[in-house]
Parts: sequence; structure tokens; C-alpha cells
Amino acid sequence: MDAFYASVEERDRPGLVGRPVIVGGTPEGRGVVAAANYAARRFGVHSAMPTATALHLCPHAVLLPVRLDHYAEVARQIRNVFYRYTPLVEPLSLDEAFLDLSGCERLFGPAPEVARRIKDDLAREVQLVASVGVAPNKFVAKVASDLKKPDALVVVHPGEVQAFLDPLPVGRLWGVGKVAGRRFEEHGIYTIGDLRRRPLDRLRRQFGNAAEHLWRLAQGIDPRAVVPERDARSVSHETTFAVDVDDPQVLRAWLQSLTEQVGQRLRRCGLRGRTVQIKVRFADFRTLTRAHSLARPTDITQELWDAARGLLTQRLPERCPPIRLLGMGVSALEPRDAAQGELFHDAVQARHSRLDAVADRIQERFGADALRRGGPFDGAD
Repeated sequence: MDAFYASVEERDRPGLVGRPVIVGGTPEGRGVVAAANYAARRFGVHSAMPTATALHLCPHAVLLPVRLDHYAEVARQIRNVFYRYTPLVEPLSLDEAFLDLSGCERLFGPAPEVARRIKDDLAREVQLVASVGVAPNKFVAKVASDLKKPDALVVVHPGEVQAFLDPLPVGRLWGVGKVAGRRFEEHGIYTIGDLRRRPLDRLRRQFGNAAEHLWRLAQGIDPRAVVPERDARSVSHETTFAVDVDDPQVLRAWLQSLTEQVGQRLRRCGLRGRTVQIKVRFADFRTLTRAHSLARPTDITQELWDAARGLLTQRLPERCPPIRLLGMGVSALEPRDAAQGELFHDAVQARHSRLDAVADRIQERFGADALRRGGPFDGAD
């Protein structure tokens, strides 16, 4: 979805159309930007930027609070459109998903035609614009979806993958930010084709073992399958920042949002998990994962946040490079009912579970804005 949070706000308040809109933070400049529409981006505003900086760049912008529950409800409506065409839908976040259409073409026609129908359905029923990439694998489809935003439909046929990738800037590779892009350029690598043609052994010497993953992507190689929620061995969300982030408060705010999304998905799927994990990808290509196993499986947002926050603040290197990607997930899943008896042995845990359950039911029946969290989970801010 294009500028999802901001686009939802424009849809709900037509008077905002054409004006720069920033979602996230306070008029006093506290907090971080969760989303900015394209009118605000022309002033240099982007997600994960401190709100104070965004208001300095664009002082006449309309600043709105994040309505995460509302965006989650809109995302549910969007997923319902996807499920008309395929059961193989793998959400990446509230506003992005992979769809596998390979078994549905007899019913609905070629994949590019289905992509157009999905875009039209979303525009008509949800009044939002999507950009879609159609390609033989997940990586190429992701690059295609980002290439001509907003309102794009980019199709890459199987025989066209290398011709499509080669001329693109190396920064188009998944996980390569501005800092990493400059490092490549220092070694004469400006395009994906330049990287593809560089011997792998040489790349390893220059950039370490992480270079192999990027080299394979440059070849258009990505064997990963689309894994629907019901078959997932883990539930996770991640976000790639427009600019590498080193502000602890910005990272903490984004991790909190990701944790809320993961908790909602676990409860929606009737699952609990025992292992909480965070993932960070630095500007220098290194990717770290840190995990913590809980005493018992949970789907309680507060417990997930306690674990995720601890991993972020206590398990990463003291002096680490700026972060390009941040993710949060839960694995070691089991059906929700499997741990029911043990769960309610703890009164505090039982109270949090009831709060989550009541909140989910109210939002499902009366809409996502009927009930919202009052503030940060730990009260620190």
C-alpha cells in the first residue's frame, strides 16, 4: 500500500488531500514519524525521522496521531480482497504482503490480470491505492512493487529477470541502505549488474560473508515460498527504514508498534508462542538476531513487549552501527488452547490476557477506533 497510514488519514478526511500529512509524534516535536504522504516527502520528510526534524523541514504539515488499531482494521479489509484470489497470502506488515497466484490462473487469468483486478478492487472498496509487483519470485516482486510508486503495476516475466535487475542501483537490493550503497560505490559497484558480475570470492573479501546473500539476490535467485499465516512456524513483522537509524527512542517506538502487530496476529490466528526474537540489519550489512525463550507460551502483548524491549536494550552491542531494518517475531508456536490451564495460574497474566481478548472483541464488533491503548506499555515515556 502506498504511504499507508497517511493515505488512510487522507481517505477519512478528504480535506487533507493535496496537503502534506505527517503521522506520528506530537506538535511539541516529541516522538517519531510513522508515515508521511508524498506531499510531505517532497520536503524531505520520511518515516523513522524525529517529529521535531520533520516539522522543521515542513512546518505547515498536518500532524496526526498514529491510529494503529484503525490501520489494522483497514489492513484486515485489504487481506479479505487478497483471499478472493488466493489462499496463499503471507503478510509482511500491515501494509504489505506476498501473494502466490501460481495455482489460481485457471480461475482468474494470468497473474498480471489478477494484479490489476486486485488494484481495482482496493480502489473501489477500500478507497486506497496499491503498488504491485508481479514476478517469478518474492525478491524480484518486492523490487518491482517499489520501483514506480505510487499507483504502480510492474510486471517482470521469467525470462526478463536479469535484464530488469541489472541496470537498477545497487541500493534497490533488499537491505542495502545509503551507507551500504556508498561502501559498494567505493569498490566500483553502482548497479545490481555490477554486483552480479563481481566474483563471489572477491566480494567476500571486501564485504564479509553477508555479501553472498546480496550476490545471490543480484542473480535473481530467491527460492523462498509464500507461507500463509495458518502454516507459519513463526509470526513476525519487520520494517526497513528509509534512512539508517541510530536513535534508541526511535528504534524503541518502532519495536513497540511491531510488537502490537505481532500480538494481534497471534490472537487472530489462535496461536501462542514461547520464543520472542528481534532482528536488526545494520548499515554495514551485518544482520543480528536475538531471541529469548519464555517460561510458557503467550499471545499477550505486554509479555511480548517486555521480552522484545529487553532484547533491544540489553542484547545488542553497546556501540552498534546505524540500523537499516528492525523486526520482531514469535516462534515455537502452539494452538492457543494448548496452554490454557497453565496460563491462568498467574493472576497478572490472566488480567492482561482478558484485556487483550476484550480489546480484540470490541474492535472486531464496533470498529478499530472503539478502544485504543492509553500509552506505552511500560509507562516509561
